[in-house]
Amino acid sequence: MYHRQGASAFKKDLGNIRKLCEGLGNPQNNFKAIHIAGTNGKGSVSHMLSAVLQANGYRTGLYVSPHYVDFRERIKMDGKCVPKPWVLQFVEQNRNLIEAIRPSYFEMLVAMAFCYFSDSRVEWAVVETGLGGRLDSTNILLAPLCIITNISWDHADILGNTLEAIAAEKAGIIKPGSKVLLGRHQSETIPVFEQKVCAEGAALFEAEKLVEGFTFETTQTSLGGIHFRMGDRQVKLIPELKGLYQAENIRTVLAASLLLGEHLRVKFSVDRIIHALENVRQYTRIAGRWQVLQTQPVVVCESAHNEDGIRYLVRQLGAYPRLQLHIVCGFVRDKDLTPVLSQLPVQAKYYFVQAKIPRALNAGDLKVLAAPYGLKGTPYRSVRRGFAQALRNAQTDDLVVVTGSIFVVGEVLERYDLHA
Repeated sequence: MYHRQGASAFKKDLGNIRKLCEGLGNPQNNFKAIHIAGTNGKGSVSHMLSAVLQANGYRTGLYVSPHYVDFRERIKMDGKCVPKPWVLQFVEQNRNLIEAIRPSYFEMLVAMAFCYFSDSRVEWAVVETGLGGRLDSTNILLAPLCIITNISWDHADILGNTLEAIAAEKAGIIKPGSKVLLGRHQSETIPVFEQKVCAEGAALFEAEKLVEGFTFETTQTSLGGIHFRMGDRQVKLIPELKGLYQAENIRTVLAASLLLGEHLRVKFSVDRIIHALENVRQYTRIAGRWQVLQTQPVVVCESAHNEDGIRYLVRQLGAYPRLQLHIVCGFVRDKDLTPVLSQLPVQAKYYFVQAKIPRALNAGDLKVLAAPYGLKGTPYRSVRRGFAQALRNAQTDDLVVVTGSIFVVGEVLERYDLHA
């Protein structure tokens, strides 16, 4: 229940998940895995890489967290959520084991995912860490490919108060002999990864160095064409995920595809990679990443909730033509919001909301916290009320953005029935 309750529900221990999976026959050993950690982008990279594997004919499992509406969004096989009957059967068959070990919510879902992937005979599973890496429940995997997207400030109360400390926790997913891919070169953290790779006898690669000739275009409002070279071929694709920050994530996915092909005997077609990245939602039903829900007025959902994510969001909003910007936002109460609120545009109209979870920051308190940064708006007791008022106030050529906590975005996606 970490995502609902916060740090009090986080268990810094792999004992439970090891016992649980041992009782289930160690299903995590029955498939090959790609393990993905990082502060931002790991969800997008996980979905895109799953799409690439699916498009190239591989039976693919996908585990991500958190979810927007239905917890089954976390566990997918070839883009489809784990079926309800399978979940019921899993719980009934393993009730005694679960009650004896008393795993956390996250631990049980990780074990459930690994069993589902094993039962479904997936060839590859793309697995996103929940928090950190070293002590994350997913870290019982022995993944031949580990990806770390980037390191920035988030969950400092749990992971550490320096970028190096946070990087050390993320580096915990690196296993002996694995291929390790960094999505972003960061001078502060690269020594941490080099030391860990050396200790584990792994091999370190950087996406910026692997993908040749990588450039991207931007339209007035979003990410445009992506150009890169693969072998002797000059390639252009028009990505379906339009957030400006996706350029870095796409480069990471392309680099991962190269590593899989060159070192792990995965057979890829360049044309199928292009098709996957141009049709990610068709393959995975990814939601909440610069997702346009309607036009006139344009309504966009973007799950930006930390310093790095908000920086990219503000950059994108600055390029978007509109008469008026309306921002519906809500956050959890156990985070330092200074780096977030200090970046948000003062010219927008704000609708401060709180999601239906215990961890949600009170909307009135959010208004008070936002005031010193020049952010003006009205607090609403629910996401539904705040969002409805934003739609009433918005003119045809305005832009309405729903952002902050994934739970705020999830409640709006549920309204449109557009969650995974």
